[in-house]
Amino acid sequence: MEQTRRGFLGHVMRGGVAGTAALAAFNPDGLERVLEASQAVAGRSPEDVAQDEFYWREIQGAFTLDRTIINLNNGGVCPSPRVVHEAFKRYLDITNQSPVYHMWQILEPNVESVRRQLAREFGCDPEELAITRNASESLQIAQLGLDLKPGDEVLTTDQDYPRMLTTWEQRVRRDGITLTKIHFPVPPPSQQYLADMFEKAITPRTKVILLCQITNLTGQIFPAREICRMARARGIKTIVDGAHAFAHFPFVGRDLECDYYGCSLHKWLTAPVGTGLLYVRRENIDGLWPMQPAAASQADNIRKFEEIGTHPAANHNAIAEALVFLRGIGIERKAARLRYLKNRWARRLEQIPGVRIHTPFDPAQSCGLANVGLDAVDCQKLGDHLWTRFRIIVVPIKRDDYQGIRVTPNVYTTLDEIDTFAGIVEDVARRGSV
Repeated sequence: MEQTRRGFLGHVMRGGVAGTAALAAFNPDGLERVLEASQAVAGRSPEDVAQDEFYWREIQGAFTLDRTIINLNNGGVCPSPRVVHEAFKRYLDITNQSPVYHMWQILEPNVESVRRQLAREFGCDPEELAITRNASESLQIAQLGLDLKPGDEVLTTDQDYPRMLTTWEQRVRRDGITLTKIHFPVPPPSQQYLADMFEKAITPRTKVILLCQITNLTGQIFPAREICRMARARGIKTIVDGAHAFAHFPFVGRDLECDYYGCSLHKWLTAPVGTGLLYVRRENIDGLWPMQPAAASQADNIRKFEEIGTHPAANHNAIAEALVFLRGIGIERKAARLRYLKNRWARRLEQIPGVRIHTPFDPAQSCGLANVGLDAVDCQKLGDHLWTRFRIIVVPIKRDDYQGIRVTPNVYTTLDEIDTFAGIVEDVARRGSV
């Protein structure tokens, strides 16, 4: 029997993903199925695997979902795989036995293991990484913790996340700083254009640059390293908004050369809701004030940014399972799949008169997040139509310079769901009305 089993496994491995479903049947656990499926495609290019529906069926099966809804707003918050959600619930159950002991003495100390694993995946020293509740908290720690004087200038764009712009605007009112919001066309001519516009906007008063690694509105990827390197040469601090970047496409945190970096983990990493990370370059920790006061003895300790009072340990401890799930797929494969899904609907719709794709197809400038607008149809009406008639969730985005719907699938999204969405928008575009 054992020889027969080994022979079958070898046949499946040699045959690639055609046998993945049979291979996965040996273990009913979702994570094991993902790991075995990924082993079966080892050696194949990410672009090849991106189109292999046998493989992605195993990934899709690792989630417990409501398939009566087509969720194309995973950029807001994404469901966790079953293995992550089960770990989260398990930690809550352990906590509830006696929180003062089980949560504070058993679970909370294990955050250090999560810190080490998360730092390895992000690409930094663990002593430079704090675990937070979301991107907003991470970025506001940097925005509000910097010492700035009246007249000091902050550079950003008019397409940064509203909460981050609101934070700077409060500092304008409170501290008398100057906020300069740079406008850029959608889509921009090139990444070099984006780097140049920041450089040209710098003045002798510029102290900080806040930039999106990838915008939440259109999915435009910025040349973050070039901008951060340019700023560093001029003594300007850089804060990178990576809310939609980490676990979306490959990069190494330290290679960005930024001073501060914040992101959510309940988006593309599929960690539990209410998890994020803050990176602070080591030499900047001491000079950055935490949002909630910490002891002077913690001045140069990254953990001072985690002093938020009593909070659940379950959320941040389950991040470890989300990291295992990501590694099981591989970030290169994941990014290739997300681009494949984006291109499938966007290439179809771009052929139709009156349709505007606001996101570049260049893989260096976009991944799975994209924005599409119809000249003849208001984006809010289109979004309402998709939801009320077809239970498809997208994000309408209406600005003075462009309007459209943001579309963000994830690894559990099926081709049928993508094609259903594209077909409906295609019909609306050809009619010119909902």
